[in-house]
Amino acid sequence: MGFLYKPVNVQYYIRHIGRCSSTVEHGFRKAGVEGSNPSIGCVNLQEKYKSLQQILKRLGKVVIAYSGGVDSTFLLKAAVDTLGVENVLACIGVSPSLAKSQYKQAVKNAKDIGATLRTIKLNEMADAKFIANSPDRCFHCKSHLLRILSGIAKKENFNCVVCGNNFDDKDDFRPGSRAIKLFAARSPLAEAKLTKNDIRRLSRQMNLPTADMPASPCLASRISYGLEITESRLKQIEQAEDFLRTFGLVEFRVRHHDTIARIEVSPQDIEKITTEPTRSKIVKRLKSLGFKFVTVDLQGFRSGSLNEQLLDKASKSKIGHEDTKAQKTKFLDTD
Repeated sequence: MGFLYKPVNVQYYIRHIGRCSSTVEHGFRKAGVEGSNPSIGCVNLQEKYKSLQQILKRLGKVVIAYSGGVDSTFLLKAAVDTLGVENVLACIGVSPSLAKSQYKQAVKNAKDIGATLRTIKLNEMADAKFIANSPDRCFHCKSHLLRILSGIAKKENFNCVVCGNNFDDKDDFRPGSRAIKLFAARSPLAEAKLTKNDIRRLSRQMNLPTADMPASPCLASRISYGLEITESRLKQIEQAEDFLRTFGLVEFRVRHHDTIARIEVSPQDIEKITTEPTRSKIVKRLKSLGFKFVTVDLQGFRSGSLNEQLLDKASKSKIGHEDTKAQKTKFLDTD
């Protein structure tokens, strides 16, 4: 049976864009965390981790939607430590949207944790709603993955599918979160009120290599809304970012605006990439990938910058609505 999906308007997105184990316990004591108040409210980090363990124990046997990022790697480690490797199955979705380097690192992380990892081939490029690249793109992508994982869980007697959404994500612009609700998946990190900062701190205690890793969403997130997602465009982005990485850049993006590549780096790195001979090398390489224009965003790197065009649309829509209302009021007054 198919699911009913009701698209939402731009105003919906705008409202959601802004963000309004004994070994672990030893790590807490060593770091002097116990008894402190490092995050939200009066619940300390150790108590949050214990809450996470309790949630996982109640779930019992889980399939994890794994990406190899900060959150899902931490969740995988916590689940394996709490439930045992036999009760945890990590599944990573592979498609042209996932960078090969990211997949390789994710496989290594899972292996180091000792987890069972299964690669799931996704066919999202066959979905017209996904490749149309509207603001709800992530909903369609996440739905493809969760539909498959839900089937695996049911067939192989796992109790639940769990995702790595954290407590900060509840107020963020994440259309994929609606897919989590639709498929009745769980978000143990968010339920335990673990924030991204909490997860990074705990990851350091566990010596996870992802503790300080920058966020790395899928390659499709670099393509401007409304511009069709194609394998060639995804490949352009992947190769461009691989090249920029050779200059020692850590947190950056290559945004795809059809013929234009818009490079976002930290403000302190702008001089690095605009100084010769680096500038010329970058221009030459990105043009060889098919971009006609290569630009550097002087505002610098910011996560989710493509959502800014949604803000502009909403602002114009609001202004237009208010202008019309004012005109009507003026007309009535003159009557």
